[in-house]
This record gives sequence, structure tokens and C-alpha cells, in this order.
Amino acid sequence: MRVVVTGLSGNAGTALLRALSAEPAIGSVLGIARRLPDRTAEPYRAAEWAALDLTGEEDAVVEELTALFRGADAVVHLAWLIQPNRDRELLRTANVEGTRRVARAVAEAGVPHLVVASSVGAYAPVDDDEPRDESWPTDGISTSHYSVDKAAQEAVLDELERDRPDVIVTRVRPSLVFQADAGAEIPRLFLGPLIPVRLLRHGRLPALTVPAGLRLQAVHSDDLADAYRLALLRRPRGAVNVAAPDVLRAQDLARIVGNDRLVEVPPGVVRAALALAYDTHLVVADPGWLDMAMGAPLLDTTRATEELGWTPRRTAAEALEELLQGMGQGQGVPSGPLHPASTPALGEEALPRRARHVSVPPTLDSELLGLYLSDHLTGATAGLGRIERMAEAYQDLPLHGELAELAEQVRGERDLYRVLLDYLHLPRRRHRQLLSGVAERIGRLKLNGRVVERSPLTVLLEAELMRSALVGKQAGWQTIADHAEELGLDPDRFVALVERTDRQIETIERLHAYARARAFREQD
Repeated sequence: MRVVVTGLSGNAGTALLRALSAEPAIGSVLGIARRLPDRTAEPYRAAEWAALDLTGEEDAVVEELTALFRGADAVVHLAWLIQPNRDRELLRTANVEGTRRVARAVAEAGVPHLVVASSVGAYAPVDDDEPRDESWPTDGISTSHYSVDKAAQEAVLDELERDRPDVIVTRVRPSLVFQADAGAEIPRLFLGPLIPVRLLRHGRLPALTVPAGLRLQAVHSDDLADAYRLALLRRPRGAVNVAAPDVLRAQDLARIVGNDRLVEVPPGVVRAALALAYDTHLVVADPGWLDMAMGAPLLDTTRATEELGWTPRRTAAEALEELLQGMGQGQGVPSGPLHPASTPALGEEALPRRARHVSVPPTLDSELLGLYLSDHLTGATAGLGRIERMAEAYQDLPLHGELAELAEQVRGERDLYRVLLDYLHLPRRRHRQLLSGVAERIGRLKLNGRVVERSPLTVLLEAELMRSALVGKQAGWQTIADHAEELGLDPDRFVALVERTDRQIETIERLHAYARARAFREQD
């Protein structure tokens, strides 16, 4: 079976790729993402990949999707944009119109089965704790943009079923979806950089404050992925609710967080505080998320268990505990949505093989080695800032997906330098990284002959600068590889980084070829 998945690099998508890779009935998987993950890393290396932004020009997007879908036995549509919360037009285009474009392409490509990630958020609100099955109306919650768009997505699927009854449409409606690898993503999407989630690493929070009456259902990402896998194999029509059987209430949350100080506050008070925090940009989630949490129904999952044969392996409590641990660690994987926090928690698992109790031997000058590694960390910090900006700014270019993948790789390499310096007991010299970051940002102010639009010369020059940075970085990995045995490190790890840099340089050279063919042409 050939399966094409939009949004394969996200929370549910990453778990689904793990599940499909282990399923004998699945012959191949094509992942479609706006930002490609690091395709050399697990689990992403198990799939083919194509970069595509669903918010592009409609007919062009549908045409490209149709070509990608052709020959597939099933399409799984997971792509969904949560941020930027304040840009409703963009969110609706990506999410509702994005689903419509996927549906059009499925029909035009002749794909027999479409599986779509809907949500508990699509359901009409309730004021009780009675579980609702899939027949409950999908009118959404009017004050939640996420809920409104999920309800609109359901209407798009209604149209597809009406117009193309030959296409089997499966709507998976999960509760909250948690895993440790979403530990860095969840705070980015819903809290923002000013909320100290790292306190979870250091023990108990001072107190746990929740809106009175809150109750939650959740499912582990791997269990949700198993529901998608079963849906692909059994091809049910209609909707399927997915949630672990336990319902979490305030006391359960307090126990999981490990805090005896539980404060329940009227929901209206919490909503007012959240609205103020959102209006003043202290948090990135608007009050509509609270409205949905308080008003969404509990899910009756009888159909999933009886018709799909689905059995979750983790409780909601276990899924939440794992997420909180991941949040405290800033945990993630090398993809655009799930990338780790920019300053990850350092631990032995972050080191290469055999690098557990390393130190600089007396045969090497620790001062010079420290300066060398610190210089490369400084270069990696500046390089990461540049490639992240390029990946963000050049989404209209053919190589934007590969630039995003390259950014994920450079982020991981920057973090590896931090780990090595710490475990070799060498100073990072943080002031150098700070100054390099400032210099990189100042360099962005160069206009290259244009004021109100991007100059074609900018792409050319940035590609040249980035190539030089990659060549220097590669020399650094080679130098460490040459001394790895003496330092008690695994030289193969660094040789692999040297080889990967060759592929990174090839990407930048293709960007340079694209730019130099256009840099000096008259623009229409």
C-alpha cells in the first residue's frame, strides 16, 4: 500500500511515520510538509518527501498535490496551522482551504481513501460530562477560531462525500494529543517564550491554578498513530473518536504535576486573565482555547475500540506525564514543528557514543582546544541565525523545504558544540555567541538595491556567505574527528557530520545556481 501524508513532520505525523514504518502492509510513504525535516534522522529517513505550502495559489497547489497523490492507495491529511494565532486569514487559508485543496486533489488523482485529522474541537459545546459519540453535531464553539475552522473542515468533507461517493472519507476526531517529543512544540504554540516551563525540570511549581470544572481527555501520539494505521487498513467511512479512557480533573492534574497546592478559579476569571495576557503579548494562545477546553464534550470511543479494534497502550495521565517531562527538557526531534528548544537540557543521551566521562588529555592544550571549539560554536550560532532567516524568508523559492531541513540540521550541530564544550569542561565564552548573533542581525539590514521588496541579489549573496560558513564548519568536524579517539569520542560520529556537510553544501550550491541565473535580470 502506498500512503501519502500531509503534515507528516508534525506531532501526530511523526508518530504515524513510526507506526507505518513497522506495518508490513505499507509499502511506501510520501510525506508532504511546508518545512522538510532532517531526512537523515529517524524516523524521517523512512519516507520520501516533498515540500509544499498549502497556502499558495489554489490551482497551482491542487495541481501539485494531484501529481503527488496519483497512484496512492490512501491520503492522510494531518497538516494544520495553529500559529500565528492573530492572522485569521492565513489560518483559515491553510486549514479550511488547505483541506478543500487536498480534497480536490484526492478526487482528481483518483485516490480511493482519504483520512483526515479532525478534532474533538469540531463538536458543538456541552455543559455536562456525558460522553458523546460521533453523531454529536459538529457546529464548533463560536469563540474558538480552532473550533470554528475544524467545523468548517467537516463541512468541506461533507461536500466531498456528497460529490464523490466513490471516495471513502474517514474523519479521526482525537482529544488532546501528547508525547515527549512535543515537549518543545507545545510551549511554543500555546505559551510563548516568557512562560518559564523549565521550572518543570527543577521540581514542583509553586502552585497549580486551574479553572474550576476543567476536565480533559488525552491520547498519546503513538496510540493516535495506531488508530490512523487501523483506519488505513480497515477503511471505515465516517467519523471515529479517539481518546484514552481516563478523564483528567483538577486533582489528577495536581497529582501529575506533583503539587499539593491546587487553586481552582472561576473560569470567567481565568478567561479575563488570559485575555489580558494575550492582548499584552505575554502568551501566544487566545482565550478561545480556554473556551474550547471548557465546552468541548467528552468523547465516546466505542466505535474506535469495536470497529477498528483500537486499544490505547497509555492512559491520558501517562501521556500528560510524558509531555510534562518533555516540556521540562525542551525535548523534540529534528523537524520544523517539533524541533527541540533552542537551549536543550544537556544530558548523557545528547553525547555521541563513548562520550560519557570525557576530558581533555594532557597531550592536548585545553586552552587552545577550548578557543577552537568556542569559535566554531560562535560560527554555528551565527550560521543558524542566517539559515533560519533564509528558510523563513525564501518560502516562495523552489528549495525552501530543503533550506528548512538544513536549518534543523544546523540547529542540532550548534547544540552538539554546546554539549562537547560542557562535557570537556571548557568554557563556551557566551559573549562571543551573543556578539555574533548581533552581527548577523545587523547584516540583514543591507538592502542590496531594494527598499520595499527583496533584492534578487540578496539570495545570491546569502548563498555565497552560507556556503563559506558550511566549508568552515566541515573543517571543524574533520578536525574533531582527527582528535576524537584521543578525547574519548567516537570519530565515526564526526566523519558522518563531514559527509552530511557535503550534502548541505550541495543544497546551497543549487540555491546559488538558481539565484545567479536571476540576480541581474530585469524584474517584471
